[in-house]
Amino acid sequence: MKVQPNPARRQFIKQAAAVSAVAITPNIWNKNISFIGLKPKEKVGIALVGLGYYSGQVLAPALQETEKCYLAGIVTGTPDKEKVWAEKYGIKDQNIYNYDNFDTIADNDDIDIIYVVLPNSMHAEYVIRAAEAGKHVICEKPMALNAQECEDMMKACKDNKRKLSIGYRVQFEPHTQEIMRLGQEKVFGSVKLVNAGAGYREARADHWKLNKEMGGGAMMDMGVYSLQAARYVTGEEPVAVTAQTFTARPELFTEVDETTMFQLEFPSGALANLHTSFGMGMNYLNVTAESGWFKLDPFSAYRGIKGESKDGPIEFPQINQQAAQMDEQAYCVMEDKPMRVPGEEGLRDMRVVDTIYKAIASGDQEKI
Repeated sequence: MKVQPNPARRQFIKQAAAVSAVAITPNIWNKNISFIGLKPKEKVGIALVGLGYYSGQVLAPALQETEKCYLAGIVTGTPDKEKVWAEKYGIKDQNIYNYDNFDTIADNDDIDIIYVVLPNSMHAEYVIRAAEAGKHVICEKPMALNAQECEDMMKACKDNKRKLSIGYRVQFEPHTQEIMRLGQEKVFGSVKLVNAGAGYREARADHWKLNKEMGGGAMMDMGVYSLQAARYVTGEEPVAVTAQTFTARPELFTEVDETTMFQLEFPSGALANLHTSFGMGMNYLNVTAESGWFKLDPFSAYRGIKGESKDGPIEFPQINQQAAQMDEQAYCVMEDKPMRVPGEEGLRDMRVVDTIYKAIASGDQEKI
């Protein structure tokens, strides 16, 4: 027997399948409410800051599928990319910026949201500058290098009365939302154990993800998916962590972790055994509860997420996660609604990540 969503969730799936009306919720722990009051012809302009792989191969194409927002501008340090992007996406010359003239974006009414898609070490600077320019901000994960930077970013957005959201795309995805419901509503009883792993094999010696100062390392990249999974399944914040790191290619991983394993304890007594790696491919989420189990495999892929529970398959439409994410974030800006994944979510993750590094250094359990 398939796990059946409640009526509110069936309505959400109908909307998500069209990638046009994603449910809005004040925060990720609350149930969805209907997508209402949308002005059908109104669109929010988004500028992408940083034109690497994720912007070029994922976000820009997704913005061709969105209904509530569009690709209005770009910020790049590579002049050769300006003409290519302008011709491909019809971007106006006055909406193309570089890192030197970035702050003048404050005068551009075409751009409502700035999406920061830069190396992790640059997140704090450009989120703060975007907020001071009067723009709402989406920031890719992880939010920053540490919790203090997260707090500085949140303060800048609050002081300038701008919204801040973190790019946790899977939380806009229906299979993930069903997994969250199963865990948090204790459909199979209280969650006892979460096992999750996210990783791929990184072999580029010159990539910034292998640079410590730029915020590289498996934990800072893929590890956040595993950490998020444990938090959104339980609906709780962990209270203690132990962690270990391993490197099989020391000639390549001279500054950052190649593989990290970490264990979390939650207030309810639930445990999480989590993994991340730049040395091996993994993408799974398995949950054991009092009277059943449920899982996603893969759980954080861009496409093809599959699920199953004790009662049978977990089946929902496959959607463009990034399009759904940005459409909802645009709606929140237009209608002044709370973001599903606000800056507070990124801060909570970074508090745990900070403690994971502390536990690795000490070799002991550390309180969060």
